[in-house]
Amino acid sequence: MSGHALKVGCPSEALLPGLVPYRENRELASELKFQVPISLAERICEWARFRLSPDPNAGAGDREDDYHLSSLYFDTEQLDVFRRNGSFARSKYRIRRYGSSPTAFLERKLKTRGLVCKRRSPVRVDELKRLVAAEPASDWIGFWYHQRLLLRRLEPICQIAYHRTARIGANGHGPIRLTVDQGIRAQPAQGMSFADPAGGQLVSDGYAIVELKYRREMPVLFKELVEQFALNPKRISKYRVALVGLGLASEPVGEEDGQKTTTDGH
Repeated sequence: MSGHALKVGCPSEALLPGLVPYRENRELASELKFQVPISLAERICEWARFRLSPDPNAGAGDREDDYHLSSLYFDTEQLDVFRRNGSFARSKYRIRRYGSSPTAFLERKLKTRGLVCKRRSPVRVDELKRLVAAEPASDWIGFWYHQRLLLRRLEPICQIAYHRTARIGANGHGPIRLTVDQGIRAQPAQGMSFADPAGGQLVSDGYAIVELKYRREMPVLFKELVEQFALNPKRISKYRVALVGLGLASEPVGEEDGQKTTTDGH
């Protein structure tokens, strides 16, 4: 598994039976999102397949660039993350699982001034129950994560699952990545465990979310994409969409921070 900044994919089964005890920190990157109709999402996927390589960690589908993933999202009892109260506005904590892998990733996503950085560690799915303990175990790779959950009073709120198409490339500033997420389904969390991803409620009926990730200025290739398909950036969060769709929260007044990048750069 590479620690490269923008590389995300289905973890190798080689991590089992003994997980390599590492903590991955990803460098700051720009993240631009678009909400598009399904028909347009399919055209964007085809466009990307002629210009970008498949994510080497995907490997599913006819084009070997597809995979399914599920994430448990955390919040406080008062939904401070959803409401973007204080320091909760800048970070999200989630546990991500790719397909039915026995490995899950403890993730913290930090976003500020339009730039995103991530920190994550792999654990066995059957180890997630350790996160319900009153005290974090200092000898466990998930210690840092458990410690922050307790400090910030975070509990699992909902599970979000979807199908992702991922293509990658590079320019003079480093890796670039395009993802298209469809069929977003949400359901209330069942503690520190994953439910059947096919269950829950479809909260993205008729649309998909396209995300572009890159460092520094926007790549020429992505500018071409935006212009060709007349895409307009949108502040959209799967977590917020899920909670509103499930009736667990109302649409917040404020918008998600940092969606200020244009085709001219930051």
